[in-house]
Amino acid sequence: MTFSLIILAGGNSHRFGSNIGKTYQKIGGKSLIEINLIKAQKFKQIKKIVIVYNKKDSKRLKSLNLKNVKLIRGGKTRQKSTFNALKYLVSKNGPNKVLIHDAARPNFSIRLLDSILRNMKNARAVVPKIIIQDAIKQIIDSSREEYIVGKKRDNIFLTQTPQAFNLREVYHLHKTNSDKYKDDDISLYMDLNQVKFIDGEKSNFKITDKTDFENLRNIYKSKQSVGIGFDVHRLVPKRKLFLAGLKIKSKLGTLGHSDGDPVLHSITDAILGACKMGDIGQMFSDKSKRFKNIRSTILLKYVVDQIKLKGYLINNIDINIITQTPKIKNLKNKMVNNIANLCEISKDQINIKGKTTEKLGVIGKEKAIACEVICSVIKYD
Repeated sequence: MTFSLIILAGGNSHRFGSNIGKTYQKIGGKSLIEINLIKAQKFKQIKKIVIVYNKKDSKRLKSLNLKNVKLIRGGKTRQKSTFNALKYLVSKNGPNKVLIHDAARPNFSIRLLDSILRNMKNARAVVPKIIIQDAIKQIIDSSREEYIVGKKRDNIFLTQTPQAFNLREVYHLHKTNSDKYKDDDISLYMDLNQVKFIDGEKSNFKITDKTDFENLRNIYKSKQSVGIGFDVHRLVPKRKLFLAGLKIKSKLGTLGHSDGDPVLHSITDAILGACKMGDIGQMFSDKSKRFKNIRSTILLKYVVDQIKLKGYLINNIDINIITQTPKIKNLKNKMVNNIANLCEISKDQINIKGKTTEKLGVIGKEKAIACEVICSVIKYD
């Protein structure tokens, strides 16, 4: 059973009150759109992803440089945006199941999405719901300001996304019943007995205004952890010098089992520490021939892939490179660019400082280079 996923990001974000739409707001260096994608891409059953966007956000969306997604321009309403995406999927004979999701709900859990996918084996549609526990009141008119629903509250619930459907069925409902559309796709189903409702999650709330976004940011802050990395390598003749993945012109190079890059080794160790995944020596033993002279870029890239599988995002990296020579000032921009690419984060999440030991000790005598790093990560699920 395979699925397509439609991520709806075509709204105007009027209530959010910012020049930057809510789905492009960032937490841990990732936009809400990207956080949704990272979670969805963990599932092999999801074969095709469509993002529906607002025309005014074209440049901002393209700047995210998203891979393996189809971009579809949205319509004036949520229903028209959804229909545009469904029409595209039907025309391409995509998977016969489809997930429809609001980009403004990035805090769904992997567990919830897995439950939705599994329940579609024996259902025409699957929708997560939340039972309302608060008192419900309704304004009738000026003489009767409020009507307390009371016991009927048990029959009232909230629906969430992602919602799962048979592709051609929901496409047909959109095509023939658009006038019945309320505020999500399940409203097109006249007989809710056809729908399998599962337990939703209170944490899977929709970002509507800045208060919602701050609540989401606080949730992620509570899942933040920090790691420290340190490495030092001796400088010797007849070895290459690599710093932050860059080959540096030098008469001396670093001695090590791998390429001896103290910057990338420290970053790798800091990331592993923050994610509670051991250290670089455990993961890449210097007794293994597999890692003899291996580039540290390969090792770091592997670790970045591993932490994503465990649900971590890199929040920021602060780096001290301690060396008498070369001067880090002239290399800093290239280093930041390289580290950003390797770690899949933005440049403004990285800070590099060049330090000396005022010609004291082995570093001051140009016999070694050291590096220390502090890295913070966020667990998104």
